[in-house]
Amino acid sequence: MAKYQNNKIGILGGSFDPAHKGHLAITRISIKKLKLNKIYWVVAKKNPFKKDPLYSLNKRMSQAKKIIKNNRKIKIVYLEDIVKSSRSIDAIKYILRKDKPKNLYFIVGSDILLEFHKWKSWKKIVKLAKLIVFSRKGYDKKSTKTIVAKHLNNNINFIRIRPIQISSTILRKKSMSY
Repeated sequence: MAKYQNNKIGILGGSFDPAHKGHLAITRISIKKLKLNKIYWVVAKKNPFKKDPLYSLNKRMSQAKKIIKNNRKIKIVYLEDIVKSSRSIDAIKYILRKDKPKNLYFIVGSDILLEFHKWKSWKKIVKLAKLIVFSRKGYDKKSTKTIVAKHLNNNINFIRIRPIQISSTILRKKSMSY
């Protein structure tokens, strides 16, 4: 990991249950707009705010690797065994230690801001990494009024994009209806 020292690195975390083209779209936009040298898709075994994943961790990792199609700027990682934690703050600290990036960006959807203040060490996360928030249909206006937005005095980097018409929730519902 250390070869990316002094560069710009992004983190897109989640359960990726399943990974999809929407994840890839915001990753590509992040790489371009933020001039990222690398972006980590940090796959979680389980999101503490959601039900158990539909797909196994191995299946989700495999699907994510297929979607990125060997894009060298995207690295799919599972860090929970390494950092002995499922918390984003611990993944961030690990990447900071290993890669020593000049700038670290934590990338989320606007829906995440509604619950972000419930995350462990959320204030520390926004100190260690620049918070990048992508539009999610139905959440943008609400996200600007959250505890996190108020705490950061709206010093959040919002990236407005056309709504992506795919989500892991939609894909899970479709697969369960067969």
